[in-house]
Amino acid sequence: MQLSPSSVSSAVSRAAASRSPASSAVSRSAASSAGAALDPRWAAVVARDAGADGRFFYAVATTGVYCRPSCGARQPRRENVSFHASAAAAEQAGFRACKRCTPDQASLSQRRSEQIAELCRFIEDAVEMPSLAQLAEHAGLSPHHLHRLFKSATGVTPRAYAAAQRARRVRAELTQSPSVTAALYRAGYESSRQFYAAARQRLGMSPSEYRAGAPQLEIRFAVGACSLGQVLVAASERGVCAILLGDEAEELAADLAARFPRARLAEGGADFRRQLGRVVAFVERPSAGLELPLDVRGTAFQERVWQALQAVPAGVTTSYAELARAIGAPRAVRAVAGACAANPLAVAIPCHRVLRSDGNLSGYRWGVERKRELLARERDAASAAKRAGK
Repeated sequence: MQLSPSSVSSAVSRAAASRSPASSAVSRSAASSAGAALDPRWAAVVARDAGADGRFFYAVATTGVYCRPSCGARQPRRENVSFHASAAAAEQAGFRACKRCTPDQASLSQRRSEQIAELCRFIEDAVEMPSLAQLAEHAGLSPHHLHRLFKSATGVTPRAYAAAQRARRVRAELTQSPSVTAALYRAGYESSRQFYAAARQRLGMSPSEYRAGAPQLEIRFAVGACSLGQVLVAASERGVCAILLGDEAEELAADLAARFPRARLAEGGADFRRQLGRVVAFVERPSAGLELPLDVRGTAFQERVWQALQAVPAGVTTSYAELARAIGAPRAVRAVAGACAANPLAVAIPCHRVLRSDGNLSGYRWGVERKRELLARERDAASAAKRAGK
């Protein structure tokens, strides 16, 4: 029997129509599964991402248990998983807390953070610098484990943190005690030799000069114009201590005076103007480098961040999180951002090369537009150098 073309076409249409509902259901199911699999919360569960802990909880229908995203239990099937904004919401839905990850209690990272914060207070309140063994005993941890946790959370070792706190007490005591000797013992130093060995590095001058408000510290400065506006360069006998950018020379001079309230500020002469010229040329072309000594003054943590910044080459950017990892303190992202904001040496310590994790520009002490311009110059210079090298 022969079929006409119209009969064949009609049969094909009826077959397609008969298959359409089932086919559509399968398609919808596949699309739903794909959408569920693409849920970033499910990706966090699969990766056991501790960074997602506290942001949400997941529950498993087949076990009746809810967990943190980082839970080490066997991975459930996606179709059995539901997500909840809080532990209370999961319990209201009829799920019970997992005994392995204890999502109804503070997370391990939260407990560790609280433990480190308590240790910091213990160090700050101690009259004498506690040893690592004393700190470990106080925390109930082994010395090695405590040392690793403390550095990961704060970015510095317990000893460096204690030294910074003692330096802070020294600065306070030098302005209040009747003598330098009284100040050093009140600050927790056991001998004057130990105190004087570290004083100049920590204070940037002798204890007597600091106690008197640094009246003998002379800082020369000069203000000049560059394509980014006004630039102030200041230097002590140790090196360049400030490079400030702004719109008005008077504002920059006031900023410098606030940083060194009792130092003797003097406008630099012709020799210093030449030094200013070298800094201006460096600001215009950072990739050329600055061959001048720097007088860097900051806390132990700030100096670690600033050293890491100086290792970021022109034409390359980093993020606060990457910078925190570079100094061995992956959880100290906010502290790293604070150290960048406190940087007194614009461009020489290139905090303009730090972006947000999403690649967008973050704040900049001397203005976001200046940051944008500096990055564009460095990017163009790097591209030109790459082309010339081919």
